[in-house]
Order: sequence, then C-alpha cells, then structure tokens
Amino acid sequence: QERLVESGGGLVQPGGSLSLSCAASGFTFSTATMTWLRQAPGKGLEWVSWITTTGDRRDYADFVKGRFTVSRDNAKNIMYLHMNSLKPEDTAVYYCARGFKTNFSIKGQGTQVTISS
Repeated sequence: QERLVESGGGLVQPGGSLSLSCAASGFTFSTATMTWLRQAPGKGLEWVSWITTTGDRRDYADFVKGRFTVSRDNAKNIMYLHMNSLKPEDTAVYYCARGFKTNFSIKGQGTQVTISS
C-alpha cells in the first residue's frame, strides 16, 4: 500500500523554527518527485516546495523562499521540510505528496503547524 506519513508539526512562536518529516512506504521513493503542500484555514491547497528524485533541483513558493528548506534522504525514504522565521500566516495543515506541485498522485494525512504567541 502506497503511503505517506507526515510528522513534526506543533505550536511555535513567531520567528521560531520547526522541522517536518514525511515517511514514504509502498513505492519506490527514490524515483518520485516530491512536494510539500499546505492548507490554511478557509483557504485552498497550495504548494510550498518541491524536490526532484535526487534532490538536485528544488524550488519554493515565493511566500516561503529564503525561510524554508526541503531535503530528502532516499536511503531512509524520508523527505524533510525545515522551516525558519515562521510567521502566523504559515499556520496550516502541511501535507507531503508524490508529484509536482498540485499535480500529485497521493498525499499524506497532514500535520498541523500553528504559529502563535
């Protein structure tokens, strides 16, 4: 069964940092382009960052560029999202997905990230 499981969410003060993980199973992770998505309350799903199979290319949405870093460990079947300088507007459920931006085939159940003082 193909599966993605996110972890690492929580409550952080503005300006803080948080790291998310996405554990993949049931498919060949090393051959999949992967994406982080998020959905804020009352808003639609938006892509945050994507990374190629080997990690040689990655990109970020403008609203997180310079603050977030995506990486992956194909030996462990895990993708990461390191988030710095967090803002209240980063509050959302964060999902990992197999695919490119919003063109994905599967996504996880999500992990809640709340930025608040």
